[in-house]
Amino acid sequence: MYAFLSVAMTTLFCCLCVPATAADVPLSPPNVVILLADDLGFADVGYHGGKIETPNIDRLARQGVRLERFYACPVCSPTRAGLMTGRYPIRLGLMRAVIPPWRKYGMPTDEQTLADLLAKAGYERRAAIGKWHLGHSARKYHPLRRGFTHFYGHYNGAIDYFTHLREDALDWHRDFDLCDDKGYSTDLIGREAVRFVEESPVGKPFFLYVPFNAPHSPLQAKEVDLKKYARLQGRRKLHAAMVDSMDQAIGRILGAIDRRGIADDTLVLFFSDNGGVTGVADNGPLRGGKAGVYEGGVRVPAVIHWPRGIPGGRTVDARMGYIDVYPTLKRIVGLKDDADANPLDGRDMLDVICGRAKPADRDWYSYIAQSGPERIAVSTDGWKLIVQGPGVLESDAVGKSRVELFRIDRDPYEKTDLAEEHPEVVGEMLARLKTFRRLKIDGVPPYGEGREGFVPPKDWVIPE
Repeated sequence: MYAFLSVAMTTLFCCLCVPATAADVPLSPPNVVILLADDLGFADVGYHGGKIETPNIDRLARQGVRLERFYACPVCSPTRAGLMTGRYPIRLGLMRAVIPPWRKYGMPTDEQTLADLLAKAGYERRAAIGKWHLGHSARKYHPLRRGFTHFYGHYNGAIDYFTHLREDALDWHRDFDLCDDKGYSTDLIGREAVRFVEESPVGKPFFLYVPFNAPHSPLQAKEVDLKKYARLQGRRKLHAAMVDSMDQAIGRILGAIDRRGIADDTLVLFFSDNGGVTGVADNGPLRGGKAGVYEGGVRVPAVIHWPRGIPGGRTVDARMGYIDVYPTLKRIVGLKDDADANPLDGRDMLDVICGRAKPADRDWYSYIAQSGPERIAVSTDGWKLIVQGPGVLESDAVGKSRVELFRIDRDPYEKTDLAEEHPEVVGEMLARLKTFRRLKIDGVPPYGEGREGFVPPKDWVIPE
């Protein structure tokens, strides 16, 4: 059996790492593991020169491919929605803001998720372990109704790491059931992911999605990890200890994969759901941070590692991001020509990642209006336009807004505003921004709407 699997995977490698042909159909799809950090800064990782110990993430970066211009949304839920669907979350009503505890909205049920896709490809075991954050008010939004066969973790963001409470109610679950497991949430997520790997039959591909809540607030760390960062103070010290703890959990997951002898046939993708919080995380030289559309809010550390299918030890500087994961995996698992329920915005980036093709230029959009004025941006390989104000579609909105234009290829840190020097570029890119903004459907309103008087369901039990 092992010999057969080895031959099949070698054939798959040949298919994926030579110029594509009409017969480019994977014979034996890999295990797929997606490790998603929460609020990790661009320079919080060791391989970007960070001061936090991240040896396991650094190992992935050293052995795999560093995706140095990988983009996410400015905040949590939108990135998760785009990752799951390959579509800009503005189409789903999920790009304006995150889903807070008092919100009844969730990812629309007519969307095919990444878990649904992999089910079609024959992945029988599909787990979501960690922070869901894509709807919790009804079971139709639950991971088990969105293509996953197993769920462990919490529905809401910002739970207490030790008590697992949100809004004074316990938010920790196994599948649909309340779970009273005790311990630090990062450790529990890592432990469950290890168990899933260990119980998965060798030779049958599995999908493991691990959305950590670390290092998102509340800033809470274990004493054993805090002692390693005695040189730091305040929130930065707590943040560093939380990132370190997450890296340890990632190490345990990678260790389980190694012990099972399946590392070569396992695709591991690691990235952060948005940039780090300014003043807490370290976004390095990038401007801004979480909840903004400057690079520090949306350009995130990312690595892909798949020894059998993607040549490692390299860096790729092409622009790509969260919406590209779905179509890229669709190709890898042999469903390239399978029809999608809804049109994808992401692109298959496998050839670019493998180093055998250059990416075509395209518009890339960012948008948020969670708790204040709209912030919206569009970028190409050369330019980036940002509009921050009352709303790009409102009458005279641009006259009332802050409009900035950067030559992003030469000025990646967004230091020099060229809007006045290039009004023609501003006009062209603004027109495209307006077209994108018109895609917005009714969905999540501003973050605080509906909070007053909200009473959470007991133990966050989800009704039908």
